[in-house]
This record gives sequence, structure tokens and C-alpha cells, in this order.
Amino acid sequence: MRTASPHLIAAKTLVHALALTPLGILAWQFYDVWQTGSDALGADPVAEIEHRTGLWALRLLMITLAITPLRQLTGQPVLIRFRRMLGLYAFLYACLHLSAYLMLDLRGYWTQIFEEIAKRPYITVGFTAWLLLIPLAVTSTQGWIRRLGRNWGKLHKLIYAIGVLAVLHFWWLVKSDIREPLLYAAILAVLLGWRLWKRLSARRTAAAR
Repeated sequence: MRTASPHLIAAKTLVHALALTPLGILAWQFYDVWQTGSDALGADPVAEIEHRTGLWALRLLMITLAITPLRQLTGQPVLIRFRRMLGLYAFLYACLHLSAYLMLDLRGYWTQIFEEIAKRPYITVGFTAWLLLIPLAVTSTQGWIRRLGRNWGKLHKLIYAIGVLAVLHFWWLVKSDIREPLLYAAILAVLLGWRLWKRLSARRTAAAR
């Protein structure tokens, strides 16, 4: 069995720490608000928790999508070793985002979410994105990669649709000031555009041969 180098272990430890830092800060601020009634989470703590967890889910999703272009540009295959980890952290924050909505916003009336899904398009696309993340998270282990073979890669192309749905969820949620969701939409367009360009280039090269 191949042993990871000390440099890779240190890099992964750093990535874990960085990915968990926003959650740690949020948990500390939540505890402070709960214990002292401070305004650490602003005037609407529930909305702030939902916003931050959702935003970090989206950010980590974009970083996950950026791994392949970065590997191709830098010629550093080791970057792929971080893709699954970052994708799972995106799923973690997405789960926290949904949990905050269910437990803090709907106050445990979970059956109401189906009414919300039908009534509010931004919840519809956000919930769909979360559902599509589940099979990717479940099949992220080496065992599932071996079982699915080539189908694993096909299944995990769902991340492209998830990225579109996540950006759309953010865009429709904001409604008025769309500058921030527009930024993420532009990042996603670049990341997906790069993949399309690489695929078309590979086809042209194959046709020329």
C-alpha cells in the first residue's frame, strides 16, 4: 500500500484546518449569542447562519471544480488528491445549511419543507442541488470507485449541474443586489467553459490524427 509523503499529509492537514475554520468561528459565535445574547451574528442570527453555511458550501464547490483546471495548468497531479476532500466539505456545509433552515427557520416543522419546495423556486433548486450531492458523497470512497469503474466518472459529472443549481439558488435568493451571485456565476462559467474548451480541443486533435 502506498504511503503518503509527509508533505502531502501536512498539506491535507492544512486543508482540513482551513475548511473547518469558518465552521469553528460560526460555532463560537453561536455559543456566544446563546450564552450572552450578544450580537455576534447580527440582528438576525438565523439568517446569518443560513447565509454563511450556504456561502461556504458554494465556495467549496467552486474550489472543488477548480482543482482539475489547476492541475492541467500547473501540471501537478497531486492536486487531485484534494478534490474529494473539498467536495465532501462542500457537502458538509450544504447539510449544515439545510439543517439550519429546517431546525432554526422552520423550527422543526420539517414536513413544511415540501410546501416550501413547491412554493419557492430558490428552495426547489437548492434542495435539488443537495439531493444530487448525496450520491456523490456516498460514492466518494475507494471501494465505490472500484465498484462503479467508468460509471463513477459519469456519475460525478453531476457536480456540473449541482454548480449551476447552487448558483441559481443563491441568485434567486438574493433577488435585489445580485453582484455576489453574479461573481460566482462568472467563476462557474469560466470553470465549465475551460472543460468545454479542453473537450473540444481533444476532439479536434483526435480528428486531425
